Parts: sequence; structure tokens; C-alpha cells
Amino acid sequence: MDGWRDKLGERWDALRDRWAAWDVGPLLTVALFLLCIFLGGLGWYWSREPERMPLDVSADAKRGQLLAGVLVKVSAALHDKPGGYLRNDMLLPGILLDNLPAWELGVLQQVRDMTRAMHRDMSLSHAQFIEDKDLLSAETAFNVNPESWLFPVAERELERGTDAVASYAERLGRGEARFYAREAYLRRWLTDVDADLGQLSTRLNAALPDHAVSRPAADAALPQAARTGWLAIDDVFYEARGSAWALLHLLKAVEVEFGPELAHRQAQLSLRAAIHELEATQQTLWSPVVLNGSGFGLFANHSLVMANYLNRAQTDLADVRRQLAESD
Repeated sequence: MDGWRDKLGERWDALRDRWAAWDVGPLLTVALFLLCIFLGGLGWYWSREPERMPLDVSADAKRGQLLAGVLVKVSAALHDKPGGYLRNDMLLPGILLDNLPAWELGVLQQVRDMTRAMHRDMSLSHAQFIEDKDLLSAETAFNVNPESWLFPVAERELERGTDAVASYAERLGRGEARFYAREAYLRRWLTDVDADLGQLSTRLNAALPDHAVSRPAADAALPQAARTGWLAIDDVFYEARGSAWALLHLLKAVEVEFGPELAHRQAQLSLRAAIHELEATQQTLWSPVVLNGSGFGLFANHSLVMANYLNRAQTDLADVRRQLAESD
């Protein structure tokens, strides 16, 4: 027994001496460099925004099925894109990323608004006050804390919400669920959208470098905490970009589902104008960072451009609401 211990001790001493003789500094440097390259490439791949999705209009679809299907695709983009859902990541490289997690927050807000509108209005029989169980489950799931990574896991809840909306869409196709395309319900959802766009526009304008100089009277009553700090400029920009991406798809579906109502009120042109403005928000950002230069300075001001598109879309959607509210 002692002989085996001696042999093992000799082999361990030999390995330790050989390891000590090696110069591991360069090896560790190369390994660290390769790891940084790998994590950087993976982070870049995960930070790619999903492409715009085509609108698949089927002549056999029941009314409301297209809108529910688009909501499924938009919500599924939160967890099915490369890297999955990133906002609650606690590991590298996800924990270092901030642009796409902010984009996810914007998409999630629009998913919540449309799910709530479908649950409280578009699927609800007010005569019998019977709410749809799938949409109730979806609304509960989508209201999860977006940064929760355990108990509950945010992406699991988002997947559950997507599955619930998909179940509602399937039941619509079988005639087992209801969808009520009424002008009042569309106006109520557009009111929620107007509040979202207004808030995003305010935060984008609060990031302008000449914010305090250009509008001193308005800014005198604006608390310092309301200003968007320079570290949060890109987060607000990508949150607005994500919200516009989701809203773009939902409005295209609304144009089909509420086509007769919009045509009756002659509101289609205003809705298409809003869609056009939102499409402009999805142009390729060629700068590696979100710039926030002055209006006529050397560098671009991406916050101002994004706020301009959102303001114009908000104005067009306000016209839609006004036209829908007009009496015959």
C-alpha cells in the first residue's frame, strides 16, 4: 500500500514540476482573447433585430383570426429570435447587452396592450359578459415582470401567453370563440397606443442636448429625473424602435380586420399614413452607436428623428380615432 502511495506522489510531483516549467502566461492571454472574440461575435449575433414579417391574409380565415395570428407571431419573436429572451439574462454575453433587451420591452408593451384590448373588448360578449379564458390566461402571462429570471421565469410566461393566444386563434377558426369588430373597441385600443407613443416621444425629446435651451418655459416645470440621461439614450431609442416594430404589424392586421368599419368612416388613408411613418422607424441604423447630436451639428440626432416619426404616426392615429368617433 505504501508503494502505491509513493508512486502516486512521484507522478504528482512530476506533473507539478512540468506544469511549473511551462510558461502559461501567453496561453492564458490567447485563450482570453479568443473568448472575448467569441463572446463579442455571439453578442453581435444575438443583438440582431428580427425582420419585418409578411402579412399572410387567408380568404378562409374567420374574422379576428388574422389579428390573433399576428399577435402570436409578434409575441413569439420575444423568445424565438437568436439568443432567445435577453432582458432577464444573468450570464454572458446577454447580461452585457442592452439594445435588444430595450427593444424587447417596447414589443412587450404593444403585446400587452393588444392582448388586453382583445380580452376586455374584442372577444367579450357584453350581453352575457362571458370572457375568453385563453385571453385571460394570456393577459396574465404577458404581465410578468420582464426582468424576472426565477419564480417565475419571464420567458416561460411569455411562451405561455403566446400559446394561449394561439389557442384562441385556433378556436376562432373552429367557431368556438368570438371576435367583435366594433369601432368603439378599436378607438379604445388606439387610445392606449396614443399614450404609449406620447410617452416614448417625450422620453426621446428629453434626451436632446439642447433640451433646456430650446424650450426653457416648458422645461422649468420639468423635474430633473424626467430627463433622459446620456447612458439611457440608446435604451429609449431601441425601446421606441421595438414598440414601432410591433405596432406596425398589428396595425396592418387591424386594417384588414376592421376594413369595413375604417372604409365606412373614411379612416383608411390616415391609418396607412401611420403605418408608413412606422415603417420609416425600421430603417437600418448605419451608425454603430445611437448618436444624439445637436439639430444642425456635425453628428446625427437619432433620438430627434425617431421622435419625429412617432409624433407623425401619433397624429395620423389621432385622425383615425376622430373619424371613427364621428356620427353619421
